[in-house]
Amino acid sequence: MGDGFLMSNVTIYLMAVLGLLGLWLFHYIQVRAGRILAVDLFDRSMVRVYIYVTVGEGPVCEICANAHGRVFLSSRVGKKNFNPLDGTCNGKVHCQACLIGLYGGWLEAREVVARIEKVSKKTVVRLSPEELRTLVRGQWQRSLSADTDRISVNMLAALCEEQHNADIAIEGYRCVTNQAKDPRHFPLVVPAYLRLISVLVRVGREEEEVRQLIEQFERRFPSDQHAPYSPSPDHRQMLEEVKALLWKRRSLQVSA
Repeated sequence: MGDGFLMSNVTIYLMAVLGLLGLWLFHYIQVRAGRILAVDLFDRSMVRVYIYVTVGEGPVCEICANAHGRVFLSSRVGKKNFNPLDGTCNGKVHCQACLIGLYGGWLEAREVVARIEKVSKKTVVRLSPEELRTLVRGQWQRSLSADTDRISVNMLAALCEEQHNADIAIEGYRCVTNQAKDPRHFPLVVPAYLRLISVLVRVGREEEEVRQLIEQFERRFPSDQHAPYSPSPDHRQMLEEVKALLWKRRSLQVSA
């Protein structure tokens, strides 16, 4: 009886070990196929790569235009006096741009991270407009970092698609304004509001929708507020210009 009991236990242990090996092999195959991400359990930064993107609408100074699409590892962004530009913006009004952080668990994003890691620290990697669109059109929603990257990817997609697909841009900006709750996403909220308002005006959406969005913005960011990531004077000036345009349109309609 004792020998039979021992053999039974050994069989169970062997089956358990074989099961674990099979699970590990399945995980390895999935990682190699790009379906899931091999996550470093000690990585709590949530951001591995940053992308600098300028707004395609309106004038952009040469310095900011040259920085569009640049990608940086988080270790570089975290250094003192980091600047994604080769100098200082010299536009009459400060050019609109965002520095967007991603963990990047899907195939296209991992390829960007690998590309940066292969070059020297002094080399700046820059993605073309088409490469940026390829990145955001990848299967990020099926990756392990989908929840982590949702807000950032929507902002990046909106900026990349403004001139190509206004519906995608509107959807992306709404995601940021309505769902950004993590402090690392707060710098994106004001730009998302302003870009959303701008796109809605450009495509001729109902003025009432735009006015409600402006009222929502002003309630969320009152003029006497001076908290981190509050609208800058340039941001408020942009909003005033939109309000003046809406008033002019309304006056013309009444006159007609």
